[in-house]
Amino acid sequence: MSTVASGLPVGRGLLYLIVAGAAWGTAGAAASLVYRASDMGSVALSFWRCAAGLLLLLAARHLLPRAVAAPEPRVRKAMRIGATGLGLAVFQTAYFAAVSATGLAVATVVTLGAGPVLIALGARLTMGERLGRTGVSAVAGALTGLGVLVFGGGDAVVRPSGVALALLSAAGYSAMTLLTRYWGRDGGADASGTTVWAFAVTTLCLLPFALMEGLVPQTAEPALLVWLLVYIAAIPTALAYALYFAGAAVVRSATVSVIMLLEPVSAAVLAVTLLGEQLTAATLAGTLLMLGSVAGLAVAETRAARADPAAG
Repeated sequence: MSTVASGLPVGRGLLYLIVAGAAWGTAGAAASLVYRASDMGSVALSFWRCAAGLLLLLAARHLLPRAVAAPEPRVRKAMRIGATGLGLAVFQTAYFAAVSATGLAVATVVTLGAGPVLIALGARLTMGERLGRTGVSAVAGALTGLGVLVFGGGDAVVRPSGVALALLSAAGYSAMTLLTRYWGRDGGADASGTTVWAFAVTTLCLLPFALMEGLVPQTAEPALLVWLLVYIAAIPTALAYALYFAGAAVVRSATVSVIMLLEPVSAAVLAVTLLGEQLTAATLAGTLLMLGSVAGLAVAETRAARADPAAG
């Protein structure tokens, strides 16, 4: 199995991203339960998600053995952490705002649909990464599946302000992904440290907005709310982002963006199995299209890495 300068095999990086994408998809279902159990706002939820996730990441960093990373200049490290944290803050906050402005369906399809396009262009211009025919077909198939999955179940209202916020969210996500890949190519970036410090920056960025919205919610079920927040902080946040930053450092950026489209697939499965939503033909067709695209691109990525380990 091929490796890159960081020592992480490309195949394992792909697995990390698949798990992260599936875990991200559970956040929406958990968030919907939080909203049912309390009056917590979206920005406050994002703040508590990041703050509690940061505490879990710090605990794990002190308890678990750390991989030895190559020395990194302090200026570069500060730039990497600050830029990644800011990208994460923009990605999350602008997405929640887009959902509020134009609805979940439009916000999701614009944010996750624009992401692979922006990332593919950025990776080509800044790092010379080429998609090739397989990659282009996979991106097209994944975006088609996303559109069918999100829009196939009902009506959607498109509002320009919401679309603009969703594009801003996509830009933040794209910048975060490209920077992680760019600085991870030579093995000089510590993925664990990046995750921890990025969450510290994001938490500070979200704090003033969360204070304006209200940090402490009203709830009749405090125990349920606490457990839901712990889950959101632990699985789709601390675990998922730790795996995401590790995998994104060794896998081509465009591949990362398509694999992370597993998030709406995971969310759709949970909506059907746990929240009682009906399994429609559109849900099934969109899910199969996206899964097929992810699988095809993952196979192509692994083959390319084996053929040219230096390009991984």
